[in-house]
Amino acid sequence: MREWDTEALQLAAGWEPVVRGFFASPAGRDLSAFLRSRIEAGAVIFPPRPLRALETTPLDAVHAVILGQDPYHGAGQAEGLAFSVPQGVKVPPSLRNIFKELLCDAPGPLPGSGSLMSWAQRGVLMLNAVLTVEEASPASHARKGWEQLTDALLAQVAARVSPCVYLLWGAHAQAKAGLVEATAAAHGREALLLQANHPSPLSAARPPVPFLGCGHFGRARQWLAERGHPGFFDPPRPD
Repeated sequence: MREWDTEALQLAAGWEPVVRGFFASPAGRDLSAFLRSRIEAGAVIFPPRPLRALETTPLDAVHAVILGQDPYHGAGQAEGLAFSVPQGVKVPPSLRNIFKELLCDAPGPLPGSGSLMSWAQRGVLMLNAVLTVEEASPASHARKGWEQLTDALLAQVAARVSPCVYLLWGAHAQAKAGLVEATAAAHGREALLLQANHPSPLSAARPPVPFLGCGHFGRARQWLAERGHPGFFDPPRPD
């Protein structure tokens, strides 16, 4: 990301009020000032389009949410969709474990691309809790304001969307479970929360709830199909 201009954002339907409201708030203005200051200081910030998930997936199309922590911090990896990398980029270890778990429920060859754009276009909101990061510096933009925006976005989904599956992997994602459950219940929305360890090789096979073998994709696919929304979490196709 070489510049930051909230006026130039091109958002899919349904997100504008939350996003514009946030960036007009003191927290949003502080975040914008921080991003501009880091760019002016020469920091290399990923991804080029931090709000790509909101550009790609309209609110009313959402029936599943995958929540990550923050973007990949290696050059060319992050593309604004949680866990996804662009076509032609080597599949990172966490995403490779996601594909392994996916294929437990839908056997076949590992996808040849790490791009999850087809899921985003199908109605899977792939959102990180923090939407930017500096090169080679994980969590460098944590607690700068993004969390307030992504909390507001999750609350909007929980209040408006039904049915919806929430895939919460790792402690950072699971910390949002209470927000999602309370908001969905208050608005009478049907929500399925599935929680497990993060798919990183450091935690994917460890207790208390190993990611590998959790069966989340099969459960999510069946639950949505029973409610009239088949076709979720098929192996991703090329862009």
